[in-house]
Amino acid sequence: MANRLRQAPAKSRQCQSVSPVIAVSQATDITRRVMKSVCVFLGSNPGNHPAYMAAAEAMGREIAGRGLTCIYGGSRTGLMNQLADSALTAGGRVIGVTVQALKDKENFHQGLTELHVLPTMHERKNLMVQLADAFVALPGGIGTFEEFFEVYTLGQMDFHAKPCGLLDVNGFYAPLKLMLDRAEQEGFLKNPHRQTIFRTDSPARMLDMLQKALAGRPEQ
Repeated sequence: MANRLRQAPAKSRQCQSVSPVIAVSQATDITRRVMKSVCVFLGSNPGNHPAYMAAAEAMGREIAGRGLTCIYGGSRTGLMNQLADSALTAGGRVIGVTVQALKDKENFHQGLTELHVLPTMHERKNLMVQLADAFVALPGGIGTFEEFFEVYTLGQMDFHAKPCGLLDVNGFYAPLKLMLDRAEQEGFLKNPHRQTIFRTDSPARMLDMLQKALAGRPEQ
């Protein structure tokens, strides 16, 4: 699958397989200085506070309003559905990336610009990294945490130079900030790596921060 996003027709397009899936590496990853796409990790449940759904709606609208492509897990439930519906309603492009095992048992969005169905979770996350110029996590569960920390770790290991951010809605990520602070204090996380996670509660501010960080990083 080439890194360049293809123009899709207005009707949703499903790609049952993507081959070959290129491994994430400095040799294959080309970071674009102008942000064209954002991968959003977030919950497939709505959460217990209305602020979470409001933030997903605002993020989708903000991404579409800037002419960016929204990349996410493809679900039609919870915050994930709110994000996709908001971006599509605002005229944006939304690409879902999932695996066959999840598609067989979950309710996936039927109106996406593209839906890629991969054989394994490894290939799914690999494609997300290829397609996106930046990553942001909204509130979610362990799947959201795992996805975010994988791309954050890949960046720390110089497999890509794409910025990562946490949308700290309703103070959701405040405990994580304390955990990262503790990891740094105890010598398990270096300060330069600690500073590469951007955190704000504003979707607009988050996209501004990611774009600024992307523009200031060397191409790979």
